[in-house]
Amino acid sequence: MVDQSIAGAGTMATASDGDRSGRARIVILALCLGLAVAVLLSMTSGASDASAVSVVRDWLLGAAPGNEAMSARDRLIVYDIRLPRVTLGVLIGAALAVSGAVMQGLFRNPLADPGLIGVSAGASLGAVSVIVLGATVLAPITSMLGTLALPLAAFCGGLATTLVLYQVATRRGQTSVATMLLAGIALAALAMALTGILIFMADDRQLRDLTFWQLGSLAGATWQKIGSVGPVIVLALAAMPFLARGLNALALGEATAGHLGIPVQRLKYTAIIGVSAAVGASVAVSGGIGFVGIVVPHLLRLAIGPDNRYLLPASALLGACLLLLADAVARTIVAPAELPIGIVTAIAGAPFFLWSLLRKRGVIDL
Repeated sequence: MVDQSIAGAGTMATASDGDRSGRARIVILALCLGLAVAVLLSMTSGASDASAVSVVRDWLLGAAPGNEAMSARDRLIVYDIRLPRVTLGVLIGAALAVSGAVMQGLFRNPLADPGLIGVSAGASLGAVSVIVLGATVLAPITSMLGTLALPLAAFCGGLATTLVLYQVATRRGQTSVATMLLAGIALAALAMALTGILIFMADDRQLRDLTFWQLGSLAGATWQKIGSVGPVIVLALAAMPFLARGLNALALGEATAGHLGIPVQRLKYTAIIGVSAAVGASVAVSGGIGFVGIVVPHLLRLAIGPDNRYLLPASALLGACLLLLADAVARTIVAPAELPIGIVTAIAGAPFFLWSLLRKRGVIDL
C-alpha cells in the first residue's frame, strides 16, 4: 500500500499536465542518440582532418590489417587528446545537470542550483589555495601529489563546505532545508572572501591561471584526472536515480512524504552528499561551469514533466550533450585559441534563466 502511494506521488506531480511517461521514454531515447552524435562531433571538431566517418570506421576496424581509416597523427589527436576531453565532458555535464535536478527537487524550487549550498565556492577556494600557495606554504603537499594536487584540493574544499553546512543545518537529527539554504549562502560568501584574499596575493602568472580556471575549461583533461575524479562522479550519478521516488513524494511536502513511508531525513542527507561529491569532483577538474544545473532540468521539466524517475536520467543525457556542444563551440569559435567553456554556458544560460524568471512572474507568456 505504501509503495502504491509513493508511486502515486510521481503521478500526482504530473497530474496537471497529464501522464507524460510515454513522451519521457521517447525523449530519453532521442537524447541517447543525440549524445552519440555530440560525442562524434566533439571528437572530430578542431585541427585534425579526421571525419566522423573515419572515426567510426577506425572504431569498427580497430587494429585490423590494412586499416587506414585515420593517420597516426589523427589517431594521436583523437584518442590521446580528444577522447579524454570528451569523456570528462560527458561526466561533468551529467554530474552538473543531475545535481541541479536533485537540488530543485530537494528545495521544491525549479530555479535552485547546486551552487546554493556553497559546494562550488568551497571547491574553488581549495583550488585557488593550491594555485597561489602551491610554491610556498603548500609546497610539501604539491610536490608529493604533483598534478593531482589541484583536483584533490578542490574536492576537499567542496567536501569540507558540505560537512560544515550539514552540521549547521542539523539539529536533533533533523536537517532544515531553509537553514541549509541560508547557511550555504553564508558559507559561499565566506569562501569567496577568502578566495579574494588569495587572488590579491597572487602574481601576474597566477592571476592568469586563476582567471582561466574560474571561467571553466576541459582543456586539461587527461586519463589521470579522469581516474582521480571519475569514480566519485560515477558513484554519485549511480546513486541519485534511487532518490527519484523520494523526491517525487517530497514535492507533496515533508509531512506527507513522511506519512507515505519516505525516510525524509535520510533522503536529505543522501541528496546533499551525492550533490556535493558530484559537483565538488566536477569543479575540481574543470573549474566553474555555470547554468548547466539550472537550464537542463528546467528545459526537460517543460518537455516531460517533473517526474524524477525520468527527469534524472534525461538530465544526465542532456547535460552531457550540451556540455560537449559548448566545448566544441569553445574550441572552434576563436580558433586556434580556446574560449573558456564557462563563458559559452553563461552566454547561453543567462538569457534562459532571465526568461524563466520573467515567465514565472507572468511578465512574459511564451
